[in-house]
Amino acid sequence: MSRTGIGYDIHRLVEGRRLIIGGIDIPYRKGLLGHSDADVLLHAISDAILGALSRGDIGTHFPPDDDAYKDMPGASILKKAMEIARKDGYDVQNIDAVIIAEEPKLSQYYDRIIDSVAGIAGVPPSSIGIKAKTNEGLDAPGRGEAIAAYAVVLLGK
Repeated sequence: MSRTGIGYDIHRLVEGRRLIIGGIDIPYRKGLLGHSDADVLLHAISDAILGALSRGDIGTHFPPDDDAYKDMPGASILKKAMEIARKDGYDVQNIDAVIIAEEPKLSQYYDRIIDSVAGIAGVPPSSIGIKAKTNEGLDAPGRGEAIAAYAVVLLGK
């Protein structure tokens, strides 16, 4: 039996924060604002896993108004989503994700991001696809005000 889920996340870019995408630090003059580390990619993947399981979203499991989760690494959120999936008898078969950002250019980080996500999720790097796209100047990501991510996950028993 297999199940699919889709996840989405967006965070504002601000001065004075680290930019963490896929569990790695990306050198950039701004970072993402959030209650946690604001790792849009790991949040989108985690939401996709939870959605495939019909188990809510990361806000349900890690409420943004709860100080216990302040500055929580996205890696911890993904590990918890994976725990829930495995407890329900599922493993990740495939992750496909798109990061939407005008800057910084992310293609040089694809291999590191894939290796990081694979390590956190405990899956082979060959089961992960990562792409980055611009928003062609449209909306908050296109104006360089935010970074967003979409993820689709296939789970199998």
